[in-house]
Amino acid sequence: MKMNGAQIFVESLKKEGVKVIFGLPGGVVLKIFDVLYDYKDPALVLTRHEQGAMHMAEGYAKATGKPGVVLVTSGPGMTNTVTGLADAYMDSVPLVVFTGQVSTNLIGNDAFQEADNVGISRPCTKYNYLVKDVNDLAQTIKEAFYIATTGRPGPVLVDIPKDVSMNQTEFNYPEKVYIRGYNPTYEGHKWQIKQAADAILKARRPIIYVGGGTVFSNAFEELREFADLTQIPVDMTLMALGSFPATHPLSLGMLGMHGSYASNMTIHHSDLIVAMGSRFDDRVTGKVSEFAPHAKIIHIDIDPTSIQKIMDVHIPIVGDVKCVLRELNQHLRTSVNGQRKEELKPWWNQIGEWQRKHPLTYTQEKNQKIKPQYMIDRLYQLTKDQNPIVATDVGQHQMWAAQHFKLDHPRTWLTSGGLGTMGFGFPAALGAQRAFPGRLVLGIVGDGSFQMNLQELATAMDHHLPVKIAIVNNGYHGMVRQWQDLFYNSRYSASCLGNCPDYVKLADAYGAIGLRATKPEEVDVVIKESLKIDKPVLIDFQVDPMENCYPMIPAGGANNEMILENPPELQNKEKEKTGAKKAGNGEKEGVLTA
Repeated sequence: MKMNGAQIFVESLKKEGVKVIFGLPGGVVLKIFDVLYDYKDPALVLTRHEQGAMHMAEGYAKATGKPGVVLVTSGPGMTNTVTGLADAYMDSVPLVVFTGQVSTNLIGNDAFQEADNVGISRPCTKYNYLVKDVNDLAQTIKEAFYIATTGRPGPVLVDIPKDVSMNQTEFNYPEKVYIRGYNPTYEGHKWQIKQAADAILKARRPIIYVGGGTVFSNAFEELREFADLTQIPVDMTLMALGSFPATHPLSLGMLGMHGSYASNMTIHHSDLIVAMGSRFDDRVTGKVSEFAPHAKIIHIDIDPTSIQKIMDVHIPIVGDVKCVLRELNQHLRTSVNGQRKEELKPWWNQIGEWQRKHPLTYTQEKNQKIKPQYMIDRLYQLTKDQNPIVATDVGQHQMWAAQHFKLDHPRTWLTSGGLGTMGFGFPAALGAQRAFPGRLVLGIVGDGSFQMNLQELATAMDHHLPVKIAIVNNGYHGMVRQWQDLFYNSRYSASCLGNCPDYVKLADAYGAIGLRATKPEEVDVVIKESLKIDKPVLIDFQVDPMENCYPMIPAGGANNEMILENPPELQNKEKEKTGAKKAGNGEKEGVLTA
């Protein structure tokens, strides 16, 4: 049966099991959108900006484990996807992005809305295609999904010229894909795995360092068994949160620049690091030359280029984390004896001392501004029984959420790690909500980040996506202001946001619901109220604008060189401000929580 390219496009997506496409129409893709008009499956989510479409697809992919799909037009339609492509590339998110292109006979002629989509996207995609013949379209789509979802996942771009979508050919969708030179390794080398098992049993100060690759390999059960067998403490990167239960007694939470004191001290003083699905990012290692100076490193990763890239590795294992852990656990089941817990007791005693010395804590005083930590902690306490999916933007609020929102289940944490993209959180929450209509989806966003993609409130309303968006409103680009406090003599150059919208009125303008909390005692009230509403809800939490996020490893510092609180000069400023306020209101301030 002959079909035109647009029909082949839709039928190919159906063969791949695609249920939803995020995108916007435009001239050169109108034939495809015209065909989609007759289909309910896959469904189209019309976004208000192509960057919003990209982050929705990322949120969908991270929450489901399935590839996110985007369809946009040529020229500015494609160039607006670049931030999302780079974000997905850095965080290994499987996306297939279809872009329109001018007709093949016009390519290179500077036609209206022409751009070099392949050239522009080459540095920020796992692979990309320009389809010049309708006969190649089905095969190209099959390969695109295969590349995006196998090995180390990533975004793949397929550029479709206008005439290719209109020309006709026989539709034959291939069942299998063979790409010469692309053969990801899933099973680890057996001898290396045996060496790793021996090293693990000999270690006396080991640490498990879990990265985002563990999430994409679905290695959650294997990781938990590995930790339980070995009784080794577990550190997680920002991207790995939820892959191991945060409330598990072996969990130390997040490590790195804003990780806990105990997690960073543990990895610094370890004698063996079992790294899995991680890439030794600079936000984890700090000063590379002083990272874990006494440790041997076992590194498990499906991407061979990530091994030995930054750190010297003593036992490299190229393979899928799930497959490697499955075999590693088989070795350990027959080798681990009942003494393992006793052997590591001195190590755990030391870790406990670090945890008691500098816990993640805060003080919320009455009659003062809401502390962001308190607001996030209350959001966690009031929603944890519902196992929410949590999406964040980038900045202080992201780090506070990572510290205080304890995630016990995988694929419930959606954030931008490698690229650090402001504007990610809100559309990512919408993508997850589209995937799971019955789940509670929370967005924890900064006022600066939220304003970058707030137009997607229209998308939320049109598609009945009842996300609850908690705006940590401090009137600043908070992390920028914090760095200016610490390293630039509090010279707030372009970090104060100045005139910001009334978020309650903004929500109302879109037909959503807006709530506001300005006092600590109002925090629980607005959270509980939002959970009763079956519509998108914006909650404007007006928090302490000068609160800083600690612990913090300064740029160029080692993991054991954490800043744990404001330096004296900032503390003095805070005392002067607090003293003046107390003198003015004459009230004694109490403590809500610590």
